[in-house]
Amino acid sequence: MIPIHSRMEGHTSQLYKLEQLMKPLGYVIGGNWDYEKGSFDYKLDDENGYQFLRIPFTAVNGELDARGAVVRLGTPFLLSHQYQDSLDDHVNTLAAGLTSLDQFSEPKDRDAPVDSKYIDAGEALVRELEDVLLTSE
Repeated sequence: MIPIHSRMEGHTSQLYKLEQLMKPLGYVIGGNWDYEKGSFDYKLDDENGYQFLRIPFTAVNGELDARGAVVRLGTPFLLSHQYQDSLDDHVNTLAAGLTSLDQFSEPKDRDAPVDSKYIDAGEALVRELEDVLLTSE
């Protein structure tokens, strides 16, 4: 994980407004959100895993699934997840001895090193996003 310091850190806005500005640029709300925090993810590449620019946010007014929720942006960072090339040999089992239906393998490395070729790209994306977010509101 590589943090990228930004003028966006601490910026507050309605989540809906951020979505309207960021989705056309290629950002999606990551699937790891809950009612108090989440992130916008920009997929840089899927070479040997997944490389993302992640913009974390936390709710400051309302819960994330509520209309009008206001969030505060955190420090953007680059993230690399490296997945196994083979089947997961640590399959979950139920008490009755039956195999669960978990179709996803555990990552080989949840915090894999970020290749240097993504650092410049991530910093450029952060500067672009700063221009969009900080001049639109």
